[in-house]
Amino acid sequence: MKNIKPGLLALSIATASHGAFAFQQGDIIVRAGLANVSPNDSSSNIFVGGDLGVDLAVGDDTQLGLNFAYFLTDKLNIEVLAATPFTHDVDFGVNDPLGTGDRLGEVTHLPPTVTLNYYFNIPSSALQLYVGAGLNYTVIYDEKFTGANDAAGLKNLSLDNSFGFSAQVGVDYMMNDQWFINGSVRWIDIDTEASFNLNGAPGRVDSIEIDPMVYTLSLGYLF
Repeated sequence: MKNIKPGLLALSIATASHGAFAFQQGDIIVRAGLANVSPNDSSSNIFVGGDLGVDLAVGDDTQLGLNFAYFLTDKLNIEVLAATPFTHDVDFGVNDPLGTGDRLGEVTHLPPTVTLNYYFNIPSSALQLYVGAGLNYTVIYDEKFTGANDAAGLKNLSLDNSFGFSAQVGVDYMMNDQWFINGSVRWIDIDTEASFNLNGAPGRVDSIEIDPMVYTLSLGYLF
């Protein structure tokens, strides 16, 4: 019995220590780090009077990513994704038919996203894995052509805001009871359309599917 009791005590201490890795109902976490928005884009062709036979391409961008989450239960949290504004180059998808340069213009957007995450919450592991799904509303603004394209007669670029679904997988690595490192991969459904003028003639792109993958690496804190 003398040998069993110390062994049970050691096991209890180890279990209690490992249990601190799991999140609990009522916990609040905040993360900050880098977020890369990498479009998996496609679009319909550009129309100005008729079909120009060329589509659009959207470049990627990396900015400061922020998110906040509240645990509704030990395994479910509600997360809000925020970030500093992302600015993306917009190019012609194939050879430039207007001869005005490779870069057509740029657009800026904010992609606030609300996600419900399920944590597997394994108490004995410092790696806390989760999956989630949610809704996104992307606000697109400050659309503009390059100076060269503006001088060539391209004016009044405008893209619609977007509402769609999102999904993600992620992992928190607990360094101690409060600090952790996070990595996640998120897909966001972002669909829009564009309008503009070319030397006074109206132009449009009826469908632009941006549908980016969002890769984040951040440092988190548990309150």
